[in-house]
Amino acid sequence: MPQSQYRAREVRSKTQEVVEYDHDESLPGKPLHILIPGGFIALAALGTIILVIYLTWFEGRVNESLGLGLIMLLAPFYIGGVFLFSYGYELYNIPRALRLTAIIVFLTVGAVVIIAVLALILGAGGKGLTGGSSRKRSSGGGGSKPLAKTIPMSTSSSSGGGGSGLPNFGPVVVLGGGRTHTREVTREVVKEVEVPVAPRSIDCPYCQRSYVPAENEYACPACGAATPPELIEESQAPKDRSPD
Repeated sequence: MPQSQYRAREVRSKTQEVVEYDHDESLPGKPLHILIPGGFIALAALGTIILVIYLTWFEGRVNESLGLGLIMLLAPFYIGGVFLFSYGYELYNIPRALRLTAIIVFLTVGAVVIIAVLALILGAGGKGLTGGSSRKRSSGGGGSKPLAKTIPMSTSSSSGGGGSGLPNFGPVVVLGGGRTHTREVTREVVKEVEVPVAPRSIDCPYCQRSYVPAENEYACPACGAATPPELIEESQAPKDRSPD
C-alpha cells in the first residue's frame, strides 16, 4: 500500500492526495468512505458533548453526575470518529493515524476546557462587577446634590357622631444640602364610643312587683300585666337622664 508523501499539517496537499487516491481505481481502498463518516461522527459527538457541558455547568438543567456520565458515554464515539477520519486521512497508515488521533483529541479537550473555564470566570466576574458598581452608585454618589425625600402622612378620621375627621395635609418633603432629614409626625385621634346601658328594673303599677321589662318579655312576672310604654322608656334610659 503506498505511503503518503505529505505531513498532516500540509492540509491542502494532503487533502488533494487523499482525493486522488480515492479516485484511482488501481489503488486498493477508498479513504474518503472512511474519512467523511468518521468526520461527521466526531463532529456530532463533540457538539453533543459541548451541549451537555453547557446544560450542566452553565444552565444547571442537567444534574452534574448525569452530565459526567453522558460525557463519558459520548467520548468513545468522538475518539472513534477522529480515528476513522485520521485513518482515511493518513491513507491506512495505523501508526500515523493513532498519532494524529491523539493530537486532535488532546487539542480538542484542551480547547474545550480552556473555553469553559474562561466562560465561567468571565460570567462570574461580570456579575460581580455589575453588583459592585450598582452598590457603589447607590451608596456613594452625588454628595453635593440636594436630596429630597417624601414622607407620606396618613390620618384616620373619627366617625363618632357626624363622620367628621382630621384634614389630610398630604406628604411632607424635607430638603437638605447633603443629607436627608426625616421628621416623623404623629397625631393622636380620639374616638367617642357610646357604651350601651343595661336596662333597669321598674315597679309594676298594679302589684308593685319589681322586675326588668326586657328580661320578662315586657310583662309583670307576678300579675302578668303588660308593661306601660313610659315604664319601658324609664327602664332603658340612663341613670343620669330622666325619661321624656
